[in-house]
Amino acid sequence: MSLEGKRIGFGFTGSHCTYDKVFPQLERLVEAGADVIPIVTYTVRTTDTKFGKAEDHVAKIESITGKSVITTMPEAEPLGPKLPLDCMVIAPLTGNSLSKMANALTDSPVLMAAKATMRNQNPVVLGIATNDALGLNGVNLMRLMASKFIYFIPYGQDDPIKKPNSLVADMDYLHDTVEHAIQHKQLQPVIIPHEYDNMVK
Repeated sequence: MSLEGKRIGFGFTGSHCTYDKVFPQLERLVEAGADVIPIVTYTVRTTDTKFGKAEDHVAKIESITGKSVITTMPEAEPLGPKLPLDCMVIAPLTGNSLSKMANALTDSPVLMAAKATMRNQNPVVLGIATNDALGLNGVNLMRLMASKFIYFIPYGQDDPIKKPNSLVADMDYLHDTVEHAIQHKQLQPVIIPHEYDNMVK
């Protein structure tokens, strides 16, 4: 289906190492004609890491979308009643934000935008990037997997030897997942293999 003219919220959380995989997908949505509304957590807006400065990440997001990022809860709340989205994407989604979302905690602009979207019974697409998805956060992941209006970018173990509890979405499937989610369908398969060299034999 075409995403031309669709209002897509795009939320970034603090998995900074994943941004280089996400930015091209953000560009792809814009190139497809979607009206992309960028939203960031407080961590994204304020935290510098070895993967780059916060102000540079925000500047790149704004350059791609042509819009100022939403950075506060009051700015995000109208995406429910007044300025509804056709779909909300959170990519990357950290384990911290995943656990909060699964337990109905709304303490960031990104989670507020997701809550506002689900209030309208519109789809939320999640692209996980967390080191504990197969650990303590597993219960939260499965709770969201079983929830209405929530769809996942296909994911798998990115390094089962060094990080056996880690799951990361393959962001190359982001566009297709959004297209399916708007039709209230989950792109399949959800669990996919990642390429890695240290296969246990």
